[in-house]
Amino acid sequence: MLRSSFLRLAVLSFTLTIAHFSMSQVTTPRVPSPAANVTQTVGISTVNVNYSRPSVKGREIWGKLVPYGWNVQAFGLGNSAPWRAGANENTIITFSHPVKVEGHDIPAGSYGLFYVINADNSGEVILSKDTKSWGSFFYIAANDVMRAPIHARDNSMTETLTYDFSNVTKNTAELDLNWERKTLPVKLEFATDEIVMANAKEELKGARNFNFVGPASAANYALANKVDLDQALIWSNQALAQNPSFAMVNLKANIIKARGDSVAATHLIDSALANGSENDLNTYGYTLLLGGQVDKAIKVFTMNTQKNPKSANVWDSLGEGYFTKGDKKNAIASFKKSLSLNPNAATRANSEKFMKQMGAM
Repeated sequence: MLRSSFLRLAVLSFTLTIAHFSMSQVTTPRVPSPAANVTQTVGISTVNVNYSRPSVKGREIWGKLVPYGWNVQAFGLGNSAPWRAGANENTIITFSHPVKVEGHDIPAGSYGLFYVINADNSGEVILSKDTKSWGSFFYIAANDVMRAPIHARDNSMTETLTYDFSNVTKNTAELDLNWERKTLPVKLEFATDEIVMANAKEELKGARNFNFVGPASAANYALANKVDLDQALIWSNQALAQNPSFAMVNLKANIIKARGDSVAATHLIDSALANGSENDLNTYGYTLLLGGQVDKAIKVFTMNTQKNPKSANVWDSLGEGYFTKGDKKNAIASFKKSLSLNPNAATRANSEKFMKQMGAM
């Protein structure tokens, strides 16, 4: 009995000594598989991979160092396990928002990332609840969140294991594990429009809603991406109440038009033109011109010259409107008027350029 108690005390003393020694060590480089961290933004969502990077060092990797298929671990639970997808601790992947991984819906959060690779390049990617294990030695299949088939690609030589992202778009990306002469690709997809809209609603519960820029930027995103236009109209009204400018009226009108009421949108714009500044009218005129509404653009530019007859810039813009229509006579007259008003260097150069194109200089 005494001997048993002595052994327990000895084990406890040894454990405490080791723990104390571990906590007392200074931080030193981790070799030969240094830690790494890579992050990619997709839309407004982030994907982060935290891993350790082994190197080939002349070794045979696939089928040897990384055995093909599922493998029984040398210690731990003696269970059949996948590859740890790196070295040392678990490779951890973290998603800031819900995501589809190879078509599977995965909640936001952190997951252990594992792979299985076979001799024919077929394989699996696995996400697990286990995020604090040492490699896959203590892998428990019941903790898997997802398994999905993947297919490895042959690639150029990568000496040190590297995670990278390719084919990044607004909604999607491919996570690539590159090592030796293989790439193990995993497809990721975010519902970016839904994520942006939900995030905007949350952000506009705070200080951003006390400035017109917040709701205006949210409304502009919804309009540009044709998503939840009813909410976009609410945001445009909030922005307009704080900043009753022509730009905010134009934003609201465009949303109304996108919702299918062109008549109401046109009436709203026409009623606001009378109060528009020189820059407002000029910007709106060019918007119409670039959109192919040449006659309407000329009408707006003409209104601007009536409101600001001594501005060389507005006569220059009217000249561009007539030039686009092919009305050479009125274009020359407008550019001559611009040049007679002592324009700045940029406006003068623009008017002279068009005059030369028409053979009027």
